Amino acid sequence: MATRSAADATGETVTPVLAGRPFPLGAHPEGGGVRFAVTSAIAEAVEVCLIGEDGSQRCVELTERTFGVWHGLVPGVTSGQRYGYRVHGPYHPSRGQRCNPSKLLVDPYARRITGALTDLEAALGYEGDPMHGPRSTVDSLGSVPLSVVGSHGGPDTGAKPEVPFEESVLYELHVKGFTQRHPFVPEHLRGTYLGLAHPVVIEHLVRLGITAVELLPVHWFTEEPHLLQAGRRNYWGYSPLGYFAPHAAYASEPGREVEEFRTMVAALHAVGIEVILDVVFNHTCEGGFEGPTLSFRGLDAPAYYLHGSRGRGLDLTGCGNTLDAGSPTVIRLVTDSLRYWATEMGVDGFRFDLASTLGRPGGGAFDRNSAMLTAITTDPELSRCKLIAEPWDVTGHGYRVGDFGAQWAEWNGRYRDTVRDFWRGVTGVDDLAYRLSGSSDLYDHNLRRPWQSINFVTAHDGFTLRDLVSYNHKHNEANGEHNRDGTDDNRSWNHGAEGPTDDEAILALRARQARNLLATLLLSTGTPMMVAGDELWRTQHGNNNAYCLDDETSWVDWVLGPESEPMLAFTRRLIHLRAASPALRQPEFFEGRTTPTGKPDLVWFRPDAREMTEQDWFDTGRRTLGMWIDGSNSQSRNREGVLVHDHSWLLVVHSGAEPVRITLPGPEYGATFKPVLDTSTGDGAPVKARHLKAGSHLELPARSLVLLRAPR
Repeated sequence: MATRSAADATGETVTPVLAGRPFPLGAHPEGGGVRFAVTSAIAEAVEVCLIGEDGSQRCVELTERTFGVWHGLVPGVTSGQRYGYRVHGPYHPSRGQRCNPSKLLVDPYARRITGALTDLEAALGYEGDPMHGPRSTVDSLGSVPLSVVGSHGGPDTGAKPEVPFEESVLYELHVKGFTQRHPFVPEHLRGTYLGLAHPVVIEHLVRLGITAVELLPVHWFTEEPHLLQAGRRNYWGYSPLGYFAPHAAYASEPGREVEEFRTMVAALHAVGIEVILDVVFNHTCEGGFEGPTLSFRGLDAPAYYLHGSRGRGLDLTGCGNTLDAGSPTVIRLVTDSLRYWATEMGVDGFRFDLASTLGRPGGGAFDRNSAMLTAITTDPELSRCKLIAEPWDVTGHGYRVGDFGAQWAEWNGRYRDTVRDFWRGVTGVDDLAYRLSGSSDLYDHNLRRPWQSINFVTAHDGFTLRDLVSYNHKHNEANGEHNRDGTDDNRSWNHGAEGPTDDEAILALRARQARNLLATLLLSTGTPMMVAGDELWRTQHGNNNAYCLDDETSWVDWVLGPESEPMLAFTRRLIHLRAASPALRQPEFFEGRTTPTGKPDLVWFRPDAREMTEQDWFDTGRRTLGMWIDGSNSQSRNREGVLVHDHSWLLVVHSGAEPVRITLPGPEYGATFKPVLDTSTGDGAPVKARHLKAGSHLELPARSLVLLRAPR
């Protein structure tokens, strides 16, 4: 292989450089050194700068360029070496080109990143006006994060559980916030990957019954410019810089974040729990065109970001920039990153933040068959992963619930809104029926299944379950934005008092409504997702956008009290009931097909046990609905693929302000009906647990839900 020589500022030859090869991108130890490869189609020269422990630098020019990739093998470099890139090239902001060799750039493919953005001004690529000012000559070394050459391998992540989607119960959590206050996790492990892997935490997850943790972003992230200027922190992590590097702050021991992440995955896999990552491939932490130059902007901004007229960025994300999903550079970055996490890091699936942007190449119309979305679903490794889209961006055109392709599951925002509205008593039952039965109106086309509806009533961005029933309005003053941030469309109800109260009647009603919401979620056809801490009655004191609060507002409180203990017991009962009842989580849509009982697979009832008519569905004042599922025709299968029959079930939901007397269906639907869940009690145990004869009557308290089993 040919060799090259690199020269320092004096022209003296200092390091022989082998040509190396362009792929795979990143920094890879091999051949007695490290092979570096980074892409930039517009660069005129690229240097890799090796940073010493004392902060000094040794820059080596990568003189080989293949397919727009600058590459070279530098002998004598080993794992653990800190480095960055300096890119010499055009600086024409009006064309979107912002190369600046004074700015040390993070490798987009770095397996580890260290340091922090400590001086925003030093990281700016311009002086004065960002569109018309000259190129900044301030060296950013010492003020920006650094890439680190990583070593391969680490602890085995274990066999993937491969839980069928129809059996899945997702549990959205924040790595730090979940264990930061856990009294039985050793202090040095709290808020870390190893904290999540601790046996006492694993035990909670197993006893709860969830099948997958969905982790808020763990890609390496840093604060956005406006947070840095305000001296605030990014807590949620939706501000990525490194798509291959685990966030270093979640490691208990600096520099071991890769090993600790893999250990966490192995611990979860060992008990059958999958790991799903919330990934942010729609924007980066560099913000708008006036933001810092940390990586992508300085390498080749037009290859990474959408640009409008005169070099200004297009913002479909509300975060200042948008990655161009039609760019081959971005498509390669995204698929390489996903494949790395799915293979080397053992991850089982991905939830794509603002996923509509991935289907809008060039910022245009949404295309479910876009190059990016197609590249993901046709990849041999990624096609085996759970793929979940957040089917919207911040534009009206980007709201695409139900519009993604055959292999995509979606966060079902329609489900959240309908269920919230029903239980606060402002809507009837027509739309609710679709949500209870798998949202066939949204997903029974394009070859999809009911489990591709990710049902949820709470998520990280919004009220917790407790706050949803305790506040009418957001209370985000602590965020430092004068309560202007966060949505005003909460569809919440405080039940008579805003926030904390000593009124026992209000507290009891709030708890019942929370149980109603949880029971609806877990008993609906589709894939339920709940938020960590809801089962522990966690509150954020009315804050519905605590993205910048890395404190007790956001951390889970593990101390059980008189309100949290019954909520935890209820949630456990509910999840295990779902797991034991195949007919309640079927992988096929109800079609009205005739079953062995001679009745359709699904029947809707009025309180008087008569079937719902077309006129009944249009009655907007109707607040009670019965849903009968024929278990003899259950389409659920065991792991060997054999159909599993079940009992039949009757679910009755009642959001009315007064009690209601219902009549149970006739004997053709079941000789007897046995109550198995009742939200009018603290832990869900039925008030009347005896078998009730077909056609008998049952009193439902105001705002309650009951589930009855009709034994086969």
